[in-house]
Amino acid sequence: MKKFGIIITLVVLASVNVTAQKINWVTLEEAVELQKKNPKKIMMDAYTNWCGPCKLLDKRTFQNKDVADYVNKHYYAVKFNAEGNDEITFKGKTYTNPNYDPAKANKRNAQHQLAGYFRIRSYPTIVFLGENRELITPVIGFKTPQQLELYLKMFKNDDHKDLKTQEAFEEYYTAFKPEFQ
Repeated sequence: MKKFGIIITLVVLASVNVTAQKINWVTLEEAVELQKKNPKKIMMDAYTNWCGPCKLLDKRTFQNKDVADYVNKHYYAVKFNAEGNDEITFKGKTYTNPNYDPAKANKRNAQHQLAGYFRIRSYPTIVFLGENRELITPVIGFKTPQQLELYLKMFKNDDHKDLKTQEAFEEYYTAFKPEFQ
């Protein structure tokens, strides 16, 4: 009976590994170094520890197989605690959170300076950067895999450069056919 239980456990663990995909998260500094060798855009997940929609984004969107596969292939993925206390160097400048309160580590805290640089005003926000580390845009709020797919493909293919008006974006959005499951 013990062997049977072990086999069931192994089968369950194997099936979990098949469905739960992992995005290869790196720091912003690591992404910048990787870009020097192999230019790709950066997708940065700006989250906070207390943010419920941030946790949903992790669970329902970033663990989706299609999302993880696409991000790992076409982007450098960065996790950034926008109210954290990390010291981050970006484009020759060091950003910190001088008003960070360790007693509020899992509550609303002061915003990190880098969050201000990227115009992050709410959480979650997914920040997209080009191959030269220029800001493409922040995308605010929880996104399903299919909603995120639109942005991932639009920015990867530089289609956003042709969308000069809200009307042009709406046409693009209407014509877009999601493929992610």
